[in-house]
Amino acid sequence: MIKGFRDFIAQGNVLDLAVAVIIGAAFAPIVEAVTNVIMGIIGALVGQPNFDSVGEFSINGSDMIQPGTIVTQLVNFLLVAAAVYFCIVMPMNRLNERRRKAAEEAAEPTDVELLTEIRDLLSQQRG
Repeated sequence: MIKGFRDFIAQGNVLDLAVAVIIGAAFAPIVEAVTNVIMGIIGALVGQPNFDSVGEFSINGSDMIQPGTIVTQLVNFLLVAAAVYFCIVMPMNRLNERRRKAAEEAAEPTDVELLTEIRDLLSQQRG
């Protein structure tokens, strides 16, 4: 049982997940700051930093029903998704693309290398 647990913990997936959770927790304040800045701008333009009171109504004198809270959460989600995409995903995609191109360029032999190989093969066949 302990060996199985040790094997489970030692798997790359678990370690990658642990690193992702730690990085996500460390990145959360940055995303929150970006969201607060953008929501502050929206608040300056609209008059409030959220859409909670948009379309609010009450039925038979009940508490106010605020469908605008869904809009606020949707905007927050889109801002977080944009921050993650532009700050993490897009730079990593560019880095991976550069690495892939460098690997492809390194993998292709030059003309001189090809001619050297041909020369060596011909000399081996003669000798």
